[in-house]
Amino acid sequence: MNPQERLKIPRHEVPAQDPDIRRNNYEEVAIGFDENTAIEEAQRCLQCKNPLCMQGCPVSINIPKFIAEIAKGAMDEAIRTIRNTNSLPAVCGRVCPQESQCEKTCVLAKKGKSVAIGALERFIADYDRKNQISKEEVTVSSTGKKIGIIGAGPAGLTAAGYLAKLGHQVTIFEAFHEAGGVLIYGIPEFRLPKDIVRSEIKALENLGVEYSFNTLVGRTITIEELLADHFSALFVAPGAGLPVFMHLPGENLCGVYSANEFLTRVNLMKAFEFPKVDTPVFCGKRIAVIGGGNTAMDAARTALRMNPEEVYIIYRRTEKEMPARLEEIHHAKEEGIKFLELTNPISYAGNDNGWVQEMECIRMELGEPDASGRRRPVAVPGSNFTLPVDTVIVAIGAKTNDLIMRTTQGLETSKWGYLVVDPETQMTTRPGIFAGGDIASAEATVISAMGQGRRAGKAMHDYVLNR
Repeated sequence: MNPQERLKIPRHEVPAQDPDIRRNNYEEVAIGFDENTAIEEAQRCLQCKNPLCMQGCPVSINIPKFIAEIAKGAMDEAIRTIRNTNSLPAVCGRVCPQESQCEKTCVLAKKGKSVAIGALERFIADYDRKNQISKEEVTVSSTGKKIGIIGAGPAGLTAAGYLAKLGHQVTIFEAFHEAGGVLIYGIPEFRLPKDIVRSEIKALENLGVEYSFNTLVGRTITIEELLADHFSALFVAPGAGLPVFMHLPGENLCGVYSANEFLTRVNLMKAFEFPKVDTPVFCGKRIAVIGGGNTAMDAARTALRMNPEEVYIIYRRTEKEMPARLEEIHHAKEEGIKFLELTNPISYAGNDNGWVQEMECIRMELGEPDASGRRRPVAVPGSNFTLPVDTVIVAIGAKTNDLIMRTTQGLETSKWGYLVVDPETQMTTRPGIFAGGDIASAEATVISAMGQGRRAGKAMHDYVLNR
């Protein structure tokens, strides 16, 4: 097929559940491509001599090659290609912001619509799982080196898989009772089914990766104790589990959650099935979610499935400045969530029993750009108004717990509280200790955390073999 014929093929959009149906269930919203659709979409790829799409991929997937194999119907080879560099393709195909990474740099994006790279990645990973084609195993002899990974989130899992394939003895220390990190406790079932996450994690177990659950490094065991136990190197990637609040009057009222707590209760502890499960979660009739990122969309769409009367997204800028994926904003609107733009909360008021019952807000307008490049929101004097609410979910960000920094010598932090790392190797200021994900940068995306995990894995391999 020549380039002109490829250009005539329209982009295939991923089908999804009907909004009126999906808002009442936790099943996956996006349905995914069937084989014929995937092949036709793959045929749109121009197979550029200089594939700019790869420059936009933090884990350097050979995008043209795996797409070319799909186009030929060579699914086995497509799977091998993608798993050479990506340990979690079914996850990345669902939650990574392809529109701002690989698809943004696709040549076709300049002339119309990019190749649906994310949807094709999801397709081939799902094809692999359904047909049980690949089974990753260690094929090299053991190096005899013990490497510890702190945190079983995207960065830690990626580093563990990379190092295990090279013959190292890898143990992951995880504070929770299950691996997955934000993939399990943060992202909702309807966006990322947990069976898929567990299937990807199972592939790492086949590589010989071991887990130590319910282990809070810095408290249960320290970095110093791990090093004394003959671990040759450590990768610190505990994620961002510490919520950020706005410190507003009334923020300590009952019914005001952090997004971390709310989503963890629902996703990890299955609170939506209470009383079949032990963990409850309260959702009232009028719910306000503060923030405009993916976590805010996840919280709002999860709350909507608790059958309230209204769910609001409260955001101090406009939709144009929202950092959430366009797909998530689109799905939230389709499901009936109301967006209050240029609005900021300034206080909460409660009833006699200490439960939130209303929030006072102020209108905003956009001023000059700030450090993020987005226009700074400025309060409009005298524009205050109240909104009746009985549940508030604060989703304005999260930060990493400083427990490891407080209990470990030699780790330098930035003025923002992140571990200082070498951008080429992810090594911290203490030799042998590497770090990635949210502890080493502002809230990382899943794919950027995986990129850091892979980069750290390469550097750790060289480090332990050359000591």
